[in-house]
Amino acid sequence: MDDRYDTGPEGAAGHVPVLLERVLALLGPALTDRPAVVVDATLGLGGHAEALLRKHPRLTLVGIDRDPAALAHSAERLTGFAGRIHLVHAVYDRMPEILDELGLSGVEGILFDLGVSSMQLDQPERGFAYALDAPLDMRMDQSGDTTAADVLNGYPVPELARVLREYGEERFAMRIAQAIDRERRVAPLRSTAQLAELVRQAIPAATRRHGGHPAKRTFQALRIEVNAELAAVRVAVPAALEALAVGGRIVVLAYHSLEDRIVKQAFAALASDTTPPDLPVPLAEHGPQLRLLTRGAEQASDAEIAANPRAASVRLRAAERIRIPA
Repeated sequence: MDDRYDTGPEGAAGHVPVLLERVLALLGPALTDRPAVVVDATLGLGGHAEALLRKHPRLTLVGIDRDPAALAHSAERLTGFAGRIHLVHAVYDRMPEILDELGLSGVEGILFDLGVSSMQLDQPERGFAYALDAPLDMRMDQSGDTTAADVLNGYPVPELARVLREYGEERFAMRIAQAIDRERRVAPLRSTAQLAELVRQAIPAATRRHGGHPAKRTFQALRIEVNAELAAVRVAVPAALEALAVGGRIVVLAYHSLEDRIVKQAFAALASDTTPPDLPVPLAEHGPQLRLLTRGAEQASDAEIAANPRAASVRLRAAERIRIPA
């Protein structure tokens, strides 16, 4: 969901969706000149959704987002397509249940644009950005129970270090966790600015000079933990593949190596022939269920990154359903 606000013709409501033309090109063959259903599992500000609905007049779109503010924004943006959209407040791992409630047994297109959206990053009170001082919140759905402050002030040091190491790929996870523990013994951590400065001081000076803001990885790790993002991806991607009709296509934009690894493994499992190796010929019923549409993970071009810096870390993978198992 890493979209950038745009002050162009659409004004403040507009934004630049990451890899928009590539997403349209990959999904297009499954949607063109026919009634079709697409699930935008991470609706965000609705940029990809709007482009898909404009390009395919017979398309019905199911838009899912855990953030009520994002849903409200997209509902207004997509008001001209009211008869062709279903917007649902949920985490995307509930996709099978949502499709069942809508009476949809299979869909022709699925899009995941993982990560945090522009609106969440650019609203200081949400606490996602290390460059803006705000309460330590980071909940994508603000009705959720656990905040970043709860994690920072409540997790034991080894567990906090694990979160920073696994989800932020932070080399100095234990040093940072110990610095947080020293600080919270004096008073609970409350603000993003306080945390960002604490992390900066905990990291060796030589390391601070490279790789961007020293708190970036810590903030990423906390956001993933607070919103249980990787757990949702592990459930949602295989479920989405199961919902894809023959000829249907799925596109996933990931912004973190752990997300991308989950997607890669889920695609690979269904793109392989599972005929037992001791048989002389492949068996049709063990043939691949997916055809991979990208060679590895595609990245944004230098031109796109220059226009939209939040595309810098994107990794795109896509696949087409070619067989339903018996």
